Parts: sequence; structure tokens; C-alpha cells
Amino acid sequence: MSDQQVDKGRRTWVAIACGAGAVGGVATAVPFVSTFQPSEKARAAGAPVEVDISGLKPGEMMTVEWRGKPVWIVRRTPEQLASLEKTESQVADPKSERKPAELTPEYARNQWRAREDHKEILVAVGICSHLGCSPTARFAVGPQPSLPEDWVGGFLCPCHGSTFDMAGRVFKNKPAPDNLEVPPHVYLSDTKLLIGEDKKA
Repeated sequence: MSDQQVDKGRRTWVAIACGAGAVGGVATAVPFVSTFQPSEKARAAGAPVEVDISGLKPGEMMTVEWRGKPVWIVRRTPEQLASLEKTESQVADPKSERKPAELTPEYARNQWRAREDHKEILVAVGICSHLGCSPTARFAVGPQPSLPEDWVGGFLCPCHGSTFDMAGRVFKNKPAPDNLEVPPHVYLSDTKLLIGEDKKA
């Protein structure tokens, strides 16, 4: 034990200096660390979303979120795929030629609006092109409320009655001006789907 008396004033100033140094260090570190976080623009753009579709059975639909939007993934049955031939003449934009760059990637500008090697899978943004409502799946065939008697399955927007076939193509003379958007996507395997990118890494 030292015989020197402790200078209480010095101890106080040392404590204050240490405290100020700690506060200054945190104040400097916070902006520095924040530079590692994604920017608002990057967050808004949205990172690609990997989806496991191994459990999706024919006739079933699942919904995932990408860029804050609901994205539908539908494994269509052979009958649902065959229905697209019937609706070809009834839809307003059968070949997805309206706003193609915005709404449909080149590889999905076909009758199925899907990649050729996975034509049974529909990947579409579940937002109506009219006023941004979310349509509902109406896969059952036949007459139903708000649907025609010869309904072969598809989607109905309950807000203003727009209807879409099993490829997300809007029927003629409906409020919705365009088909449902097909987001960029690629198959990593038969059971893995990547939404938001067109090519494998």
C-alpha cells in the first residue's frame, strides 16, 4: 500500500476524460459500422430469394415475398396447362407483348409464361395491374360467383372483377390493362428456385 495520498481532483478528471473518450469512440464507430449496412436503395431493390419447391404438388400454390411484393409459385397440372390453349384467344395479351421489358422476361414470353424447361411452374407477382389489389386463386373449374360459366381456372381480382388465366394473362375487356408481372427467376435445380436473378451464380 503506497503512503502517497490520492489526488481526488485528478481521479475525477481522469474519470471524465475516460468517459468522454468512450462516448467519442462510440460516436465515431456508429457511422463507421453503419457503412457496412445495405443502403435504403439496396434494401428497396431487394435481394434474390431462394425457394424450395420440392413440396409443391400439382395444383398447389405457394407465396413468398420479394421486394415487398407477394410472388406466387404455382405447380400447374396437365389440365391447367392444357387450359391455356383454350384461353389463348380470350386473353388481351396472349404473347406478353405489352410492356415486355417491365412485365415479362424474354424467356417467359410464351403461352405458359414460364421457362421452357419448367413450363408447369408459374412464377408471378400477385398484384393486379389495375389498381394494385391482390387477386385470389380460383383454380376450380366451372361456374362460380363473379366468374363466367365456362371458367377453366385462374385468378380473380375481387376489387374490380379482372380475371387472369393460369398463366397470369388478363382476359379481354377487363379493368386490368396488363398481364401479371413475371419476375426474373432461375432454377438452381429441379427443387430450388431463385427469384430476383436470371442466371445461376
